Amino acid sequence: MAKKNSKAVYLAAIFLFLGGFGYLVYSGLTEDSVYFLNVNEALAADSSQLEHARLFGKVAMENVDRDGGIGVSFDLLDKLEPGRAVRVEYSGSIPDTFEPGVEVIVEGGMNHQKKVFEARTLVTKCPSKYKEQSESMDENA
Repeated sequence: MAKKNSKAVYLAAIFLFLGGFGYLVYSGLTEDSVYFLNVNEALAADSSQLEHARLFGKVAMENVDRDGGIGVSFDLLDKLEPGRAVRVEYSGSIPDTFEPGVEVIVEGGMNHQKKVFEARTLVTKCPSKYKEQSESMDENA
C-alpha cells in the first residue's frame, strides 16, 4: 500500500510542477509582450499592437516642446523615411543627451483619441562624439 501512495504523491508533484511551469510560460508570453517597431511599422500596425509598444526613430529638428524639464513632446521620425512621423508625449526626467536629431527609443502606448504616442520611458542612443572618442582611444592604445 505504501507503493501506491508514493506513486500518487509523485504524480501529484509532477502535475503541479508542469501546471505551474505552463502558467509561467503562458503569462510571460502574453503579459510582457512588447512590439518593437520603427515609426513606419507603427503607422501601419494594428491598433492592438500599439497598446504596449516600443518605438525607435530620430527626434525631429523642429516642433520639440519641453515642459520645464519634467517632460517633452516631439515628433519621432522614421530613420528610413523621414517624412513619416509619430507625435510623442513623454512625462518624466529627460536624458541629458536628448536633443533634436538624436536617435531615441520610447516605450508606452498609443492614445488614439489624441493621436499621440504616450511614452512611459525615453532612452537616447549615445551621440556619435562618444564613438569618435573611443575610436581615437583605440588608435592610441
